[in-house]
Amino acid sequence: QVQLVESGGGLVQAGGSLRLSCAASGRTFSSYATGWFRQAPGKEREFVAAISGSGSTTYYADSVKGRFTISRDNAKNTVYLQMNSLKPDDTAVYYCAGRSTRSPSGHGGSYDYWGQGTQVTVSS
Repeated sequence: QVQLVESGGGLVQAGGSLRLSCAASGRTFSSYATGWFRQAPGKEREFVAAISGSGSTTYYADSVKGRFTISRDNAKNTVYLQMNSLKPDDTAVYYCAGRSTRSPSGHGGSYDYWGQGTQVTVSS
C-alpha cells in the first residue's frame, strides 16, 4: 500500500511559479511510476506529467511542455512538479498518483494510488 500526500498549492498571479510536492509512504517508492493530474471545476481530470520510477523518463501534456518540470528524489520518497509561467487555465486541483510499475503513463485509469489533491489558483 502506498499513501500519497500533496502539498505546495496556493494562489499565484499569472506568470508566477509554484512547486508542488508529493510525499509517498513505503520503502519501494522507486518501483512506482508517478504522475500528476489535474481537474478544473466542471471539467474532466486531465494528465499533466509523469515520471518513471528511476526518474530517467518523463512525459508531459502538450499544454504544459516547456513550462512544467516533473522530478523525483527517491531518497526522500518525494516527487515534485515545478510549475513556471503559470496561466489562469492552469487553475485546478492537482493530484499525485502512483502506479505499481516503473513505467510512466498518461492514462489516469492505470494508476493505483491517489493523493487527496492540492488547489492551485492562478489569477489574471
